Amino acid sequence: MSRNSIITYAAVILFSITFLFLGNRLTQREWEDDWEDNISYYAVRVVAIINREETDFMMGWGDAPFNDVIITFTARITTRGERQGDLIVASQEISYFDMLPQREINVGDRIMVSYSAWSDAYRYDGHVRFNHILVLGIVFLVLVIAFARIKGVNAIVALGFTCLAIFLVFIPAILAGRNIYLTTLVICAFAIVSTLLIVIGANKKSLSAIVGCFGGVLTAGLLMTLMDALMQLTGALDRETVSLTFLPTRYPIDLRALLFAGVILGAVGAIMDVAMSIASSLWEIRETGGVTGFKAIVTSGINIGKDILGTMLNTLILAYIGSSMTLILWIVADTTSFTALLNMEMIIVEFLRALVGSFGMLLTIPLTALVCGWLYGGEK
Repeated sequence: MSRNSIITYAAVILFSITFLFLGNRLTQREWEDDWEDNISYYAVRVVAIINREETDFMMGWGDAPFNDVIITFTARITTRGERQGDLIVASQEISYFDMLPQREINVGDRIMVSYSAWSDAYRYDGHVRFNHILVLGIVFLVLVIAFARIKGVNAIVALGFTCLAIFLVFIPAILAGRNIYLTTLVICAFAIVSTLLIVIGANKKSLSAIVGCFGGVLTAGLLMTLMDALMQLTGALDRETVSLTFLPTRYPIDLRALLFAGVILGAVGAIMDVAMSIASSLWEIRETGGVTGFKAIVTSGINIGKDILGTMLNTLILAYIGSSMTLILWIVADTTSFTALLNMEMIIVEFLRALVGSFGMLLTIPLTALVCGWLYGGEK
């Protein structure tokens, strides 16, 4: 790595850290005091079951009784802090009418409990599951680094900055009442620039991909804004989405703007992948003695893009269908009219996500090819 590359890399890292710090400071202060948090959460390990009480009751039909179960147990707090090691008494309530089924806890289970200052009681709040994800994530990171070496490290660093931008800047900005449309575009721009400069470096490849990504994201944003106006979307897709309007924040959350953000952020990854694939492929062709003229490079880029587009469209659409499978099954099973089904906002938004993202990728291909032709063209 040359001296200039090291300086550029350090500058991008410093810029990313500064962006995250200032972005978080500007938004966090405006909403953190709006919350009155009377509930605390602790990770604990179950030490002993004190009592198990089962209540049978009849619903008025059938012969089989229904039952509620209340389990009282002792547990030791494992969350680091002043309370670590404390022994507490908590309860798990399993009701027949629970929408989310629970399995009964056992001695040795690692679980989460919530403590309410109002009732002065600890209650079961689910099993500890993140530790398993953490192990899987560490294994994945090790394999990425082993396979891609320094580029793998850079990819992990870039991914970390993108995730931090979402949780430290974007989410607080929404809760602080910032303009969601503008904030979405800023986060997308940050993710594109930081990722490509960290992974690829400051060169013609990354510049071509950045310009192509910006064009694709702007296209997706304009198209989403137009379709939002034409289709009279509300953003109230389900019960969880509507419940956001009742959050105790100083500024109400704009559900339509939130829908815009979800669609655009969901498309950025695919758009970035397409742009980088074309820019990198054309650079390798040029460097190995292939095409060097503007027209030949653009033509090659578009041909490469055609092949990429076929698989990326499947990737994008299947990703959206897979993430919404439960919702789709529930709606299809509950709706008898096919016409009504296709006009439901929850369903139409899934189509919109896929189509808007696809339009963004479609424009990214020729735009990236044109920029590569301009930057790569000529003698080496």
